[in-house]
Amino acid sequence: MCCTRVSRRVDLLKQDSFCFVSLTRCNTERESEENSPDNSWLEEDKRPQMKCENCTKTECSKKQKNDESQRSTGESVDTTEENGETSEFHKLAGKRVYLSDCLACDRCVSEEESRRISQQNQKELFRILNLNKKCDTSKHKVLVASLCPQSLPYFAVKLNLCIPEATKKLCSFLKSLGFHHVFDATLAADFSILESQKEFVERYRQRNQDQQALPMFTSACPGWIRYAERVLGSQVTPHICTAKSPQQIMGSLVKDYFAKQQGLAPDKLYHVVVAPCFDKKLEALREEFYNSLQDSQDVDCVLTSGEIIHLMEQRNVSVEDLESTPLDHVFGDTEEADLARHDGSGAEGSLEHIFKFSAKELFGVEVEEIVYQSLKNRDFQEVTLQRDGEPLLQFAAVYGFRNIQNMIHKLKKGRFPYQLVEVLSCPGGCLNGKGQTESGKVDGALLQQMGEVYTSLPVQLPETSAQVHRLYSDWLQGPESQQTREALHTHYRPENPANSTADFKW
Repeated sequence: MCCTRVSRRVDLLKQDSFCFVSLTRCNTERESEENSPDNSWLEEDKRPQMKCENCTKTECSKKQKNDESQRSTGESVDTTEENGETSEFHKLAGKRVYLSDCLACDRCVSEEESRRISQQNQKELFRILNLNKKCDTSKHKVLVASLCPQSLPYFAVKLNLCIPEATKKLCSFLKSLGFHHVFDATLAADFSILESQKEFVERYRQRNQDQQALPMFTSACPGWIRYAERVLGSQVTPHICTAKSPQQIMGSLVKDYFAKQQGLAPDKLYHVVVAPCFDKKLEALREEFYNSLQDSQDVDCVLTSGEIIHLMEQRNVSVEDLESTPLDHVFGDTEEADLARHDGSGAEGSLEHIFKFSAKELFGVEVEEIVYQSLKNRDFQEVTLQRDGEPLLQFAAVYGFRNIQNMIHKLKKGRFPYQLVEVLSCPGGCLNGKGQTESGKVDGALLQQMGEVYTSLPVQLPETSAQVHRLYSDWLQGPESQQTREALHTHYRPENPANSTADFKW
């Protein structure tokens, strides 16, 4: 990324607190990984740094140097807001941005993206809430909030409560603002896992006929998806699982099934997702998740967990004064349902569920417990199913762009033993999303606390969810229907095919 592009990105993003994936993650991830005791594997990464091969600006004077002290952007920016305080964005952007770390995209956020991202904030939310207070009912909207399962442990730790009680307090707060319905998005994660594991089995069985069938990469992380589409291109995108992320499945569910249940057009619903990650704001803007006929986005606004806590602090909310309000159900049921989690300690669950399902479906093996083997570091792990010493399945969990970079390097070199990889752009996984970390830095103590409270929830297999089975029947006309394909799947394509070359330099 050339220095003129860094300057343009800073100018575009000054207007909002949103921190684009590469500009925030590159600094915080370098700090967390280089300061960690298990970073000895970085010694192998002494290749020349990636050049700005996609930059066509002749005035860019960026030079490639190995000395990190000389690899800063060289740009200075105004770091103060009108009140004289340093903005959160500039606290992060004011640090050095290293070219080798800026791996999430190959061009700056567009002006249109910047404009639409700037609408995903508290100000826009209150604009909608204020319209509901006015007499013109034609502008009124039904507000729906969906809570990502990775956000719930954060609220539990911050509010010093167990997850079920913290969720009820959060529900009460959102309804006090003017939300009409608050849902648990674990239901959408169930669908995403079920569709992902079914697709993996299909790809595995087609591996000899289709060279692009395997490996399969998971698709829930928008930072990884953006990187794959904009940088890696056609060498990787056919391998990405077509199942939508839980966020976007929840968007389909709310704007289609729930809207019909309520007798409302999709544009009469304003759907807010509470997520651990700033990248989810960009994901909500993808054009395939927009209904042009209804002029409606599946997800209208994404607020991070940290933004919600900040909003509670701004309004001087006392947790003790909040009622314990149970979550709503898409079916309108009044009976309170217990919160549950997926397998795995980091709230993702894809790898473990797909591994166990595939072992049973493909080889008739019941896997009770999965044992991870750490490779280069704790964010690059693998699991293996063996029979008579021969590997039957070999999966990997790869978190953080440093590990992703090395994973892709192995793929291009033909040294890739994995059939499936759960890819997440944040070190530590989604619980460590930058939307719920202090000042964008990895907080080991907070991450450990969130992991502990999350694992206190009971595990429920997606296959056993009565809600999922009911929705497959009532909403989608069966798991194998065309409605299921349209509502729960999408496709990923290289955004700049000309730059998707086989000799990409790392």
